[in-house]
Amino acid sequence: MSLQTVVEDIRDEARARAQEISDAADERAEEIIADAEADAEQIHEEREAEVERTIEQEREQRLSSAKLEAKQARLNARRDILEDVRGDVEDALAALEGDRREELTRALLDAAVDEFDDSDELSVYGRASDQSLLEDVLDDYDGATYAGERDCLGGVVVESGESRVRVNNTFDSILEDVWEDNLKAISDRLFEDQ
Repeated sequence: MSLQTVVEDIRDEARARAQEISDAADERAEEIIADAEADAEQIHEEREAEVERTIEQEREQRLSSAKLEAKQARLNARRDILEDVRGDVEDALAALEGDRREELTRALLDAAVDEFDDSDELSVYGRASDQSLLEDVLDDYDGATYAGERDCLGGVVVESGESRVRVNNTFDSILEDVWEDNLKAISDRLFEDQ
């Protein structure tokens, strides 16, 4: 075996080794590129999912906010309607006249007088425009006198100086009690379709 043959064998071996290294490097480079592409795809999918979640959360928040605003607007409208109905009832009570007003005033006065002893001197207050009516009605009650006006829709406030008791039987106080006791039923009836 000649030196030339040995050199050729070493070169062939070196070329073969170089080719192996090159092939291995190419294979490793392809693996690295494939891993990088897979990582990039995974990152892209994760980001896309995150963006979708963010969009869905924002949509849900806006929808929830819009529903809350709509509910608040509906409640405000209902409150306004209930206030209008109450105002209409107050107007109707203030406008009562004649026998009906006298009948209600007598009933409220009777209920108030029952709260006092027979010997008490009673001061009766009422609506300014009801003074004449109250003075006529009070002729039927011993120890009860018209004492002045109260800002109210009608009815009476009766006081006794001796017992320091005051009974408020005005249309306003009766309406307040009835309104509070029946507000749910009134609301249900007004808004039964909703």
